[in-house]
Amino acid sequence: MSQTIAPAASIQKDKLLTGKWALLALAISAFGIGTTEFVPVGLLASVADDLHIGITLAGLLISGYAIGVAIGAPILTALTNRMNRKTLLMLLMVIFIVGNVAAALSTSFSFLLVARFITAFSHGVFFSIGATIAVQLVPPQKKASAIALMFTGLTVATVTGVPLGTFIGQSLGWRATFWGVALLGVIAIIAISILIPKNLKQSPPAKFSDMLRLVTNSRLILGYAITALGYGGTFVAFTYLTPILQDVTGLNTNVVSIVLLVYGVAVAIGNSVGGKWANHNPLRALFWMFIVHAVILIVLTFLLPFKVAGLIGVFLMGLLAFMNVPGLQLNIVQLAEKYVPSAVDVASALNIAAFNVGIAIGSLVGGLVVDTIGLQQTPWIGGLMVLVAVVLTAVSAKLERKKIQA
Repeated sequence: MSQTIAPAASIQKDKLLTGKWALLALAISAFGIGTTEFVPVGLLASVADDLHIGITLAGLLISGYAIGVAIGAPILTALTNRMNRKTLLMLLMVIFIVGNVAAALSTSFSFLLVARFITAFSHGVFFSIGATIAVQLVPPQKKASAIALMFTGLTVATVTGVPLGTFIGQSLGWRATFWGVALLGVIAIIAISILIPKNLKQSPPAKFSDMLRLVTNSRLILGYAITALGYGGTFVAFTYLTPILQDVTGLNTNVVSIVLLVYGVAVAIGNSVGGKWANHNPLRALFWMFIVHAVILIVLTFLLPFKVAGLIGVFLMGLLAFMNVPGLQLNIVQLAEKYVPSAVDVASALNIAAFNVGIAIGSLVGGLVVDTIGLQQTPWIGGLMVLVAVVLTAVSAKLERKKIQA
């Protein structure tokens, strides 16, 4: 009897170890993707000066990328539904490398914007299938934590990748940053080839009727709206964080790189806490996260002119900025499993699109705010977006409780 149990326990242990290494490969890839997504935040002024454009136009490097993710994620996830998951992950990183090399070679803003748009195609599909891969590598009660671990690469990117990329861009020119990010893509491909198992479970190809149900299901639409507004509110201010810190808080360029590093540390802490918090009841966790986040953003508006208070506020903004990500992704996966179980991958992709619709809305609204009422007013406008997410989360939770009771 004990001899039978021992091999079974050994197999289970090996499976868990393989899962951890696979999650590490996903996190490494997410680190590269996260760096390329957010590094322009620290380079907006450099790009604007070099290409002779305004800071608001340069902000399109954030919103344009986000729109590319929003368009590419659901379409490409559906088109690549039959591909082997490991092969697809490697192909996505090839697109990532090509896009960043093109950005590094850009000689005009329009070419740079197109390069960013192409790079974004890899982002959406990667995170949509990455989330569905992550949850099958761990026990059921660890699903949100697994998603959080994958997204750790994204948060570590804000800790090290963005400030390091900003430092490189300020020292060697912004093009050098994109060359460095392309190198990260090469490292990610190597990690995927070595650490990701070949026999990953693959969802059956989604039918057109299933995808139609995804975009017409009121519960899922509500979930996507929560994602876009709750996550996107931060980007009203975050997109213009470097000019805010320089022009409103009065910090010099070198100090801004350090602040971005500290901001990234806060993001990493928040992501880890958010994953654990959302494991059992993501909607309840999201409701309270959004309330605290909205309050912090509104208060930050009044703290920014004061160096110490402003920096504390920025740290708190970072703490809440990504705390909601694991819960938002798990919420959609659970809703899809309940309402459209045959199209979970595509549902996940649509939520990645929703994240980036939120980024695009936030950064575009931020640009309008900067052009009309000024940099300092961006945080409270973002806070209003998050407050709408609070209301929608409460509505969604009430609807789900009614369904359970019925």
